[in-house]
Amino acid sequence: MGIIVRILGMIVAYWLACIAASLVLTIGTLTPVWDDFKPFDLQSVVLWSVVGVGAVFIGAIAMLPALLVIALAEGFAWRSILVYAVLALALSYGLDFGGYVGAPGSHLAREREVLAASGIAGGLVYWLIAGRRAGFWKA
Repeated sequence: MGIIVRILGMIVAYWLACIAASLVLTIGTLTPVWDDFKPFDLQSVVLWSVVGVGAVFIGAIAMLPALLVIALAEGFAWRSILVYAVLALALSYGLDFGGYVGAPGSHLAREREVLAASGIAGGLVYWLIAGRRAGFWKA
């Protein structure tokens, strides 16, 4: 029974991490027009709609790599916040971790920074909810 609760907790933590990553990604990409944002306006509805749709896409795209990372973290009982932050950063950067695609200061470099920040935010939220107790089910 405990393992079922643990798996459900990991699923909830994963989806909350996807929402956090989508929120950081949306805010990071909409920063140039952020001055026009009003809290109770049609733009806020659009903002939260973009966050919701973005969370679904992030969850679908990152599911297989995240499942691999979660399985490794549970199997080896990795509980360190640095493990989740580094793995989320690596997952968000992909194969071009060295940053050879965009020159520093270019538009692509800024988007890569926002993508890295969203990956780190997702990893942090997952760690706060489920990662701190990784591997406790084995004891």
